[in-house]
This record gives sequence, structure tokens and C-alpha cells, in this order.
Amino acid sequence: MMGERVVEILVERLEHAGDLPLPSYMTPGSAAMDLLAAVADERILEPGRTELIPTGLKLALPSGYELQIRPRSGLALKHRLVVLNSPGTIDSDYRGEVQVILSNFGEDTFRITRGMRICQAVLARVLRAELRAVPSLPASSRGEGGFGHTGQ
Repeated sequence: MMGERVVEILVERLEHAGDLPLPSYMTPGSAAMDLLAAVADERILEPGRTELIPTGLKLALPSGYELQIRPRSGLALKHRLVVLNSPGTIDSDYRGEVQVILSNFGEDTFRITRGMRICQAVLARVLRAELRAVPSLPASSRGEGGFGHTGQ
């Protein structure tokens, strides 16, 4: 990671995650860290069901950043397990436990076990917008073309 800026995130590990490792990047080129399930007992996620899964972590993100919570591609492909509000956002001023909304869109029961890698977390910069009302918008080459307007 030579020359790349590393941003420090303060982490409070809650008691129910005390024995679990902190999230980390699995390879030098990884954009995301894997978050782990801090469940005491196995959780059964039936097809079509959604559960809130704790990570046992509280974070203090620097101002101007968010943590985006996304599905793990392998779980999505093999089991149709997704983060329902993907990407979920952890705001810089949130200090509660990070929990993940997991949904099983597959046909089989999925077992969530302690320490299982359940999702990915991507640190992202946040730009804030200031909205200004105007009587009409400037023209563009696309205009009001919406869903499927290119014929593709």
C-alpha cells in the first residue's frame, strides 16, 4: 500500500465480540474488509427471511467518511444471501453497534455461525450537497430519457 493514504478508524469491541478478530483486508488489493457475525449461537436464516446480525463493533469514523456495507459476492452467488439495504451506510456520527441486515433469497436454509464473514465494508469519502431550487434545469443531450431510453 505504498503511497496510499490510510485512514484510522477507532473501534470499540463489545463483550460479545471479544474473541473475534477485527475486520481486515484479505489481500493487498482488497477494497473491502470482511465483517464477522458476533452471534452467540448459530442463527438459522430460512429462505425468504431477513435477520439483523450483530458484528459486536462500534466505530468512530472520521468526519467526511462513511462505511458502506455490501454483500459478499461468494455468499450472494452460492447462497443468494444479500445485505438487504445494500449498500448500507454507517455514518461518521453513529456510535451504536454495527449490525447487518441479511436476507436469504435462496431456496435453502442458511446457517450463520460465530465468526463467519457475513458482508464487506468499504470506507468511502462523503461529499455533501447544497440543493438550490431553480425554475427550470439546463438542457442536456439526454433530456428526460429514463429507464431503457437507449434501447439496451
